Amino acid sequence: MRNCILIILCLIGSKSVHGTASNSLSDCNTLAANFYSTCGGSAVTNILSSTGTAVSCSTGFTSLTCPGTYTSGTCVFYHKLCVTCSGSSTVRIRVQSNGLPRFCPNVPATLREVNMDFTVNFNPDVNVNYPNHSPTTSSAVISIVCNINNQASVPSGSNYVLNSGSTQLNTLAGISIDGVSIFNVNSANNVDPFFPAGGYAVETVDACLGHPSPSNNAYHYHAASGCAFTASNSSILSCTSTAACNSNVATYSVSTFSSHNTLTVIGIAKDGHIIYGPYTSAGVQV
Repeated sequence: MRNCILIILCLIGSKSVHGTASNSLSDCNTLAANFYSTCGGSAVTNILSSTGTAVSCSTGFTSLTCPGTYTSGTCVFYHKLCVTCSGSSTVRIRVQSNGLPRFCPNVPATLREVNMDFTVNFNPDVNVNYPNHSPTTSSAVISIVCNINNQASVPSGSNYVLNSGSTQLNTLAGISIDGVSIFNVNSANNVDPFFPAGGYAVETVDACLGHPSPSNNAYHYHAASGCAFTASNSSILSCTSTAACNSNVATYSVSTFSSHNTLTVIGIAKDGHIIYGPYTSAGVQV
């Protein structure tokens, strides 16, 4: 895991490179089926007002940190997620989530549900001849990639729409299959949260590699987490109390996919593209 990753595509003897994606309504519905939705297949008016699935945590929360109801030492909150597809010539995917997972996080800080609701073109085609940025120096690349707000704006070709009543999260990169926010890979200091340069402290997360945002208390990931596949009422440990996580977060992140060592959907990006886990369809780690 690095602070900045630059992927260079060399076009030798070619005037045009255009990637045609699988973006039919059928493709979109297949993708949506990977999400742990709670809405029954139809978009809801307001995700916060929907029923959701209860998660009961007997440890790890107080009356002040619980994002739901706290009674006799038990915190009960609701995971709420709805992913739906529509359209034909241009297929659109709508993602609605309150950001709360299906497990009990270990976060000694307040958590709150957040109204995330956006619609975007599903898996839009990409033409590398029309980049969103055209950096010509390494410093220009750094100013783009090593910037916590670098995903605040979405490429126009994605036709991203923030729906009424939803919360604008400039650091949001996408939504995990369990409805948890996937934030920008940078910390608030514009460095890698887990391998920070410049003498910054490593950010504190739980063993699912999640923690709340200090600005809005939204639980989120900075890296791929196998916990997205898990529903549990048992509180997880902290990363520091989990030897493998505390030793090397990057290696640990990959290890959480030991039961999913093939091409696996783990979320949808804010620009409409599918996010996959750390393995190819041949079981090779990327």
